[in-house]
This record gives sequence, C-alpha cells and structure tokens, in this order.
Amino acid sequence: MSTTTISETLAFLSPLDAVALALLVLAWFVLGKAFESQNRKMPSVSVLMAHYRREWMHHSVTREPRVYDAIVVTSLRQGTAFFASTVMIALGSGLALLPNVDRLTTVASGIALAGASRGALEIKLIVALAFVANAFFKFVWSHRVFGYCSIVMAAVPNDPADPVALQRADQAAELNISAALAFNRGLRSVYFALGALAWLLGAVPLIVATVVTVAVLWRREFGSQTHRTLAREFPFPERPGRTN
Repeated sequence: MSTTTISETLAFLSPLDAVALALLVLAWFVLGKAFESQNRKMPSVSVLMAHYRREWMHHSVTREPRVYDAIVVTSLRQGTAFFASTVMIALGSGLALLPNVDRLTTVASGIALAGASRGALEIKLIVALAFVANAFFKFVWSHRVFGYCSIVMAAVPNDPADPVALQRADQAAELNISAALAFNRGLRSVYFALGALAWLLGAVPLIVATVVTVAVLWRREFGSQTHRTLAREFPFPERPGRTN
C-alpha cells in the first residue's frame, strides 16, 4: 500500500471508525476470557463441557470395547476438519478479492459507501480476514490435538487396575479439553469475522454487529437451554487424581 493510499485511508477512517474497531477487538478479547474463566459461580458451556470430557475419559478406562470412544473422537476431528476447510476457502476468496477491491468499490457505491476509498475498503477487509485466518489456525491446531488425544487414549492400559490407567485417562482428558478450547476459539473468531464485515457499511453497523455478536455468544454460553442442561449437576463431585 503506497504512502498516498495510507494517507487517504487514515483520512477516511473517522474517530467513530476507530471506536468501532476498538470495540470489536475488545469484545473478542473479553468474551474469550469470560468464556474460559474457571468461575464456579457462573461457569460457561465450555467450562462445563470440560468436566464432562474428564468424566468421559475416566469412564473409557472401564469401557470394553472402546470403539464408541474412538468414534466420538473421530467425529470431533471431522468437525474441526470441516470448519478448517471452510474457513480456508473463505480466506482464499478474501485474499483474491483484495487485489480486485475496485469491484467492491463499484458495488459499494450503489449501496452506502460512495465515499469509500480503496485503501479504506482494504483495511476493512483485512480486519475480517484476520479473524478468519485466526479461526483457520485454531481449527487446524484443534484437529491435531484431537489426534494426539486419540493416541493417548489408545495408550490407556486395558487393565483398569493398572496404576497408569487413570493417569493416561487424565492426560487424554486434558488433550481433549485443549483441542476443544482451540475449536471454540476458532468458532468465536468466525462469529466476529462475520460481524467485522458489517464495517463495510460503516462504523455504526459495525458497532451494532459487535453488540449483536456479543449478545448471541453470551446467551449461548450462559443463558441457553444447553447451559441449563449441562449445569444440572454442577459443581461436579471430585474424583481422586482429577484436577480442575
């Protein structure tokens, strides 16, 4: 991007644009911290599911055969692979659009961005693509860690009385939780990438989209029927050797 283009971009981006962008990034960061916080008074769906994943791994020690456990891990890996391939297509499409942003400028002039400069549109697209790229890396890492989890699950001794059995189950559980954490972060980035696209229509639409995204994600993590169902037995009873 040339110096002229940068100056044009800075001239186009108003203080309200800066506030809207700051709100978007701050909301993404704060929500991530809130959803992953180990707050026992208000656990999120992600935190609750971590307990169920530990329970799953402990029960798998005595399950014979363990075909069901392998099927579940395989389905989880397929889900991460699907999202990784989907966001990769979106990322490729967005990167292909950047050199041809003039076409978007032509379309925008007929909607609400008649005064939008090429540089400003590039910045707005790059912000959305940054969230998409982050989602891609998170999904790929999640896919790999689920693979590590399946290997550690296979290393659990067949004898439940083996002193290593519960230790291996705990290791598999932590890998499972780590993979799910990366998957949730990737999915959250997808939501915010969709919200960031509203910036193409202006700063106010971006603020509205950010608020809507936060409301939707917050409800699903703390106020949904899924959360109420998962939280029925919370706090869960502690098992020997289990860490929270």
